[in-house]
Amino acid sequence: MKLSTKGRYGLRAIIDLARYSETEPVSISSIAARQEISERYLEQLVALMKKAGLVKSIRGASGGYVLARPAAEISVGDVLRALEGSLEPVKCPAFSHEEECMAAGGCVTKYVWQKINDSINQTVEEIHLDELVEESRELNPSGEYEKPKCGN
Repeated sequence: MKLSTKGRYGLRAIIDLARYSETEPVSISSIAARQEISERYLEQLVALMKKAGLVKSIRGASGGYVLARPAAEISVGDVLRALEGSLEPVKCPAFSHEEECMAAGGCVTKYVWQKINDSINQTVEEIHLDELVEESRELNPSGEYEKPKCGN
């Protein structure tokens, strides 16, 4: 499975939002500056996360964005599915109730795809934003932006 920049940048953005919105709303421009993400692109990502009920906007002079629910209740899976859609590495009709698979009765690879899919979903559901915020604080106590060396 390979995530697009939507998933990678969006996850970075919502971790940043979770870290910095604990006392007041955070502006898109401040997240964009800290994460070195285009404001226009970030607006699109935040709109998807807002539609999914992960973030909410606060209007007014000191407005911006905050998490829609506690960081401990938002999983990485919630974020990635809001941004990427399905996380299935292979779309296998054998597991869909909407489609029929002509080879489902004799197909052995469907079990491989299902195990991979289950592993991915279990992993992303077990990691929550509060854990990632804490990790962020440990790795970067000052909160100043450090460009990821890995390109994510």
